[in-house]
Amino acid sequence: MTKVEVIGPKELLLEVLELVRELGVFQMEPELPGFGAAGAEGGLRPFPLDRKTLEERLFLEELRRRIDELLDCLPAVAAEEMALDPGTVLDAVTASVQEQGTICRELSRRREELLREAEELGRHGRFLEPLAPLAAEVGGRTDLDFIGLQVRGPADLEEIMARLARVIGGKFEVISALAADGTIAALIALPREIGGAVRRILSEGRVPELSLPGSLAGLPFPERVRRLKERLDLLPAEIAAVEEELETLARRWTPLCRRVRRWLEERLSLLRATACVHATSLCFFIHGWVPAEAVAGLRKALDGRFGGRVVAEEREVLEQELERVPVALKNPPFLRPFELLVRLLPLPRYSSIDPTPFIGVFFPLFFGVMLGDAGHGLVVLLLSLAAARRFRGRRTIHDAARILVVSSAAAILFGILFGEFFGEFGAEHLGLHPLVVDRRTALMPMLFFSLSVGVMHVTLGLVLGAGAAFRRRTWREALFKLLTIAAILALVLLVVSLAAPQAPRLLARPAMAAFLAIIPLLIAAGGMMAPLELVKSIGNIISYARLMAIGLTSVFLAAVANRLAGMTGDIVLGILVGALFHAFNIVLGVFAPAIHSLRLHYVEFFSKFLEHGGRRYEPFRKS
Repeated sequence: MTKVEVIGPKELLLEVLELVRELGVFQMEPELPGFGAAGAEGGLRPFPLDRKTLEERLFLEELRRRIDELLDCLPAVAAEEMALDPGTVLDAVTASVQEQGTICRELSRRREELLREAEELGRHGRFLEPLAPLAAEVGGRTDLDFIGLQVRGPADLEEIMARLARVIGGKFEVISALAADGTIAALIALPREIGGAVRRILSEGRVPELSLPGSLAGLPFPERVRRLKERLDLLPAEIAAVEEELETLARRWTPLCRRVRRWLEERLSLLRATACVHATSLCFFIHGWVPAEAVAGLRKALDGRFGGRVVAEEREVLEQELERVPVALKNPPFLRPFELLVRLLPLPRYSSIDPTPFIGVFFPLFFGVMLGDAGHGLVVLLLSLAAARRFRGRRTIHDAARILVVSSAAAILFGILFGEFFGEFGAEHLGLHPLVVDRRTALMPMLFFSLSVGVMHVTLGLVLGAGAAFRRRTWREALFKLLTIAAILALVLLVVSLAAPQAPRLLARPAMAAFLAIIPLLIAAGGMMAPLELVKSIGNIISYARLMAIGLTSVFLAAVANRLAGMTGDIVLGILVGALFHAFNIVLGVFAPAIHSLRLHYVEFFSKFLEHGGRRYEPFRKS
């Protein structure tokens, strides 16, 4: 990543910003030390927008707000953006958006009113429907008052009737029916002159009256029911008519609004970008970061557009800026899918190392060692190839499938070396025999192999960490990592000389002496916690024993699948049982090796050299 400063006349600023956005390689910074011309006339200061530009920005933001309100008000419709240059018709668009926004808000308000009315009348209709046949008995008498109630059950209704009987005697009649929701709908018919007293009694007993809409007040009860049903029948058509008007508006105006809104975002992004610009009385200064390979293209584009009036200058990256340098992972195409595994963690700092090449090499190998079955690997290979082809347009899934393609190929390779094809099926029926070791019996050789891989992997991480420390000129850290490597190698030599019968015992004493001599140097370089760090590194190495353990799990599950299939005594049933257990083993064989391989990288390997906390490279570009 290169630190770059773009300088030019102030009147060309917006054109330069537009070109920079089209190129999409420049990440602008509002403040960075070491930029600008300190001795320039008047010094550097934030770029001031003139009155006209400020008014334009406020106008565009207000128009965008109105368009958002209009789009939120309109129903969603499938429509492509209109092919139009909004800058040429902005005044007409502004007037139309304001007018259509008013129409749309009125239609939406009307629709909400109709929906609320339908909900309210529907609730009353559900109450009146079971009472309608019974209420016909009272006819159209206007000397009666009607009070509607809805209670939980018969016991509540009996309690209310008893309370009314004690106060007003038998001057009322109750009609009740079971509602659709299981409650009791009740209608109290009583002389109009005592209706107020009864309502007070019910209110004191906290029994709410189910009031009907005001438009139905004063009508005889049968007429209320008839009017309510008529209105309920008319409402769906009225709602549909309003919704059709809204949809017509949406089909007409959504394409234009989307195109104008995108244009507004692009224009406003240019105006907002001026916050990262500094200026003198004559010139502007834009500073930021550009990938090293894109600097020449930026200069060529500026020269071609502005004829040398705008220049791009490279600046030295200061030591205090290293933490602010943005990070972009860039790898060859065959390693690019493995960036997915790196992106699961915070980005590495710019002063650190991109771990993608290392995880691209070791992840498939570790996966292959742990799965280690050519048959299982073949199934995973076919499935991952199908997934990579099926999800070509979805980058994350496509990258994961490509990782599995490489990893399953490694599993096939190690399966051939271990002589495993669906467990011992390959040896019994295909004549496949181990070329290196038989994992079912060679437990100690596999353990030594796993620990040897751990020594190599952890040592590589320490070497990378020492190299990064040298580049940062943190000498004590670099020395500490080198001494840790020496201590690990001395300890390995000591263990091998004592444990391996063919190793010369004469190496034990020199290895022990070297190990003991390194400890004080470790403490001097890394402090009193240095011995604990060494123990942690040794623990990291021991953790690689999982390469053997996970592999044995796969071996024994495959053996169990084959034996259970053979014990059924039936060919079809045996095939089904074997396929079921092997399918389970394959699923386990994908997840377990993948998870444990990632752990070996994230915890044991990356901790030796990788520094997290990098800033993501986010250049100024069109959205």
